[in-house]
Amino acid sequence: MSVVTEPAAREAPEAQPAAAPSPAGPVDPGTPIALPPGPRLPSTLTGLRFAMRPMTFNLGNARTYGDVWRLMLPTRREGFVVTGHPDHVESLLRAKPADAPSLTGESPLRPILGPNSVLTSVGERHMRQRKLLLPPFHGEAVARYVEMIAEVAEQEIEAWPVGEAFALAPRMQAVTLQVIMRGIFGIEGEPDPGSPEYRMRGTIRRLLSASTHPLYQLLELRNAGHREPRGLLARLLAILDRHVYAVIAERRAHPDPVGGDVLSLLLAARDEDGQPLTDQELRDELMSLVLAGHETTANSLAWAFERLLRTPPAYDRLREEVRGGDCADYVEATIHEAMRNRPVIPMIVRMVKRPWRLGSYVVPASTPVAMSIVVVHHRSDVYPQPAEFRPERFLGRKPGTYTWIPFGGGIRRCLGATLAMAEQRVVLDAIVRRADLVAPDPAPEAPRMRNVTMIPSRGATVVVARRHAA
Repeated sequence: MSVVTEPAAREAPEAQPAAAPSPAGPVDPGTPIALPPGPRLPSTLTGLRFAMRPMTFNLGNARTYGDVWRLMLPTRREGFVVTGHPDHVESLLRAKPADAPSLTGESPLRPILGPNSVLTSVGERHMRQRKLLLPPFHGEAVARYVEMIAEVAEQEIEAWPVGEAFALAPRMQAVTLQVIMRGIFGIEGEPDPGSPEYRMRGTIRRLLSASTHPLYQLLELRNAGHREPRGLLARLLAILDRHVYAVIAERRAHPDPVGGDVLSLLLAARDEDGQPLTDQELRDELMSLVLAGHETTANSLAWAFERLLRTPPAYDRLREEVRGGDCADYVEATIHEAMRNRPVIPMIVRMVKRPWRLGSYVVPASTPVAMSIVVVHHRSDVYPQPAEFRPERFLGRKPGTYTWIPFGGGIRRCLGATLAMAEQRVVLDAIVRRADLVAPDPAPEAPRMRNVTMIPSRGATVVVARRHAA
């Protein structure tokens, strides 16, 4: 197919402007407090609007109030302050951990992941966990996964129906779950149907499928602000926990002699007193790595194709370059642009422990400050025509440290970022090479929230118009 983009534009990416400077950072305790304005809505209504239309909610507030605004959410009734300015983001991500610790301990994921997870811990404990868990998700370890990722992707594509509409997001989850199962548990291929790993994987798939139902948001609201799961969520997690603890018991009884997977590392780890991790600590870490390690990557891939199918010039060019064999730069640029245009995590939060300047405002100590990734990624002074999907933005240019933050940043940058990018490169390449996809509905899919992730409202529904031979 022909490509609309002119050849000259391919080689000369636009200059990326910078946002106008805005002062940010901790200030003296005596500095007068000046809180920003914000929508005057009941916290429950605000929470529902954010959950149902996260991008519209964020971008609408930015248009109304500017770089900084204040809002009330059910999880913290005294309110959050939200910023979408890169300078403010930099001040928070570069701050000393004691000055602006993460607020993940109050995340909606806390009832699911527990208190011992690398995602919900803070301070020295978090840093020890990162140091322990980093090796399996970087360097040579990721390189070893690539061949397996390609094989899994090919098997998945071969099973897709031709001419029938289906949701791409669950199919991407099947691929990324198999990859993360290898990294965490050392399982190559399909687990034994009688194994606890097999039962655990099946339960995870069923729970993720159930979490896409609209009624699940009511379940999340019921658990909002609570540190332990309640009601139906507690019962569902008890089913999953039974399988997770069975996996732990099996591996304690029969440790892997090679021990290159994450579970083997966790079983061998000892604290300052020489004590091993408890079953509860192991469970929390495993849950975090399995859920966070595959769902976000799967939804990033789903969003990439949802965007590509609504942007024919970008999709045509990607197919031309992938099938021509000289595609690495454009594949990478497509991934960067998809994660800019539709970040799976729309916000990250820090709790400022000192008064903090955010432009013309000063917030008091003990204020949660949310960095709106959606707003940062849609600043017209950084990304001209930000609503448009244009991979050319990233050709010949690396994403900015504080203007492209889908993986967060600072000392809490996503542990699995390297693996996630490798998965996306391999899977995106395989799908574009093997299948011609179309969208059964030309209208874009609205983003909506599922827990802390922003997902396509229809799961990125596609039709395989034609499948090419491997």
